[in-house]
Amino acid sequence: MRIICEENLNKKLLDLYHQLQTEHGTLKWWPADTPFEVALGAILTQATAWRNVVKAIDNLKAADTFTPEQIHAISQDELEQLLRPSGYFRMKTKKVRAFVEHIVERPMQVMFKQNVPELREELLSIYGVGPETADSIILYAAEKPSFVVDTYTYRLLSRLGWVEGNFHYARLRALFMDNLPHDVELFNEYHALIVRHGARVCQKTPECQACGLQASCDHFFNRI
Repeated sequence: MRIICEENLNKKLLDLYHQLQTEHGTLKWWPADTPFEVALGAILTQATAWRNVVKAIDNLKAADTFTPEQIHAISQDELEQLLRPSGYFRMKTKKVRAFVEHIVERPMQVMFKQNVPELREELLSIYGVGPETADSIILYAAEKPSFVVDTYTYRLLSRLGWVEGNFHYARLRALFMDNLPHDVELFNEYHALIVRHGARVCQKTPECQACGLQASCDHFFNRI
């Protein structure tokens, strides 16, 4: 992946943030009550829609199995059935169990005392926690500044004409980390806005006529 627009990236990123906020309002993500629920959601949302994650989380709550200790205590089969709505439930059960086993031994409040690079390294050492999941946990559960990127981010920036080539998580994340102030609220809201825009407007087949970014979008101008 190559960054095409390298000049004034700080200004361009902040302008884009304000444009997205004008279009979608203030979102206040992540929808969860506790840091553990955030982490659980970040694992379960891999390769599925958020509505399916909600169903799985509701199952855990209804079964009164919603603390790390409670999840750690139940059988593999029981956990699989509770997580079934999230899709790929056998694999996700292994991932959730690995995460829970880690934090039963080393609680999240202890982990979260570390700085971002140390915390990120520890999270990435846990089975099933990749870069996007780790950054989501750091940003939304630990409330530390680690920007989260995903395919929505890549799709948006490539259509704007800012990047080209194959998706590369680390390079795309660095674009934001290196050119924005490390502010948790900014990172939180920016990622949420990109996800909202990607899900509702800049979809695989884009709804360009409904998009407020037309004036700065290469894809829009190239299609008319």
